[in-house]
Amino acid sequence: MRKEHRPFLLKRMVAYFTDAWARHFLIPSFDTIGPGHKILSPWSVSIFGEHISAGRNLHLLSARFAPVQLCVWPGENSSGEIRIGDHCLICPGVRLSSASSITIGDNCMFAYGVYLTDADWHDIYDRTRSIGASAPITVGDNVWFGDSAFVAKGVTIGNNAIIGARAVVVDDVPANCIVAGNPAKVVKQLDPGREIKVRASLFHLSPEDFTRWESSMDKQFTQDNSWRGWLRAAFFPRLGD
Repeated sequence: MRKEHRPFLLKRMVAYFTDAWARHFLIPSFDTIGPGHKILSPWSVSIFGEHISAGRNLHLLSARFAPVQLCVWPGENSSGEIRIGDHCLICPGVRLSSASSITIGDNCMFAYGVYLTDADWHDIYDRTRSIGASAPITVGDNVWFGDSAFVAKGVTIGNNAIIGARAVVVDDVPANCIVAGNPAKVVKQLDPGREIKVRASLFHLSPEDFTRWESSMDKQFTQDNSWRGWLRAAFFPRLGD
């Protein structure tokens, strides 16, 4: 479908069901998660292991064809953890896999298919070892990961850095720069004289006020929709739908 045909009531009913499903089946998998979280397609999110937490206003967008996976794998000599800061955005296909530690700052954004892993998952010489070498990953505040970027074990990424699409990051990334390539290298420095507007600015409202604002926006964008029109488009679609 090219357009949103659902009437306001149906759209809100789906939103309430999605939120309820996430609260009942998914949120208990976190150690802690802050208020204001919004999880789309929570039934396609996979959370495995202990020590997984997120801060306020986590926006997590998953999809059946590109599930989000947060995995902490305990081993004989390892105890992984995933800590996600406030106001972060995680898009479909993102994977975070930890046997040591993955720490993510505030206001970070993960585009489609980003993968962070702090372990090799098999030893180089002893292929029967399930984890192998592992070292923590630390991500600063306001870091933006481009489509399908990869970050390997032991990497520290500075504040405001941008990781280019499909970049393979195996070394530390300085703050306030853009890296790209395989292996990723600095290709540009950000202008220190320009202010960076972060995702936190989207959440000046309380969670309750944000819900009311979201509802008012839904009402505005669906004001011309009807149950009859939605049923017609759902079962008898035509050009332009």
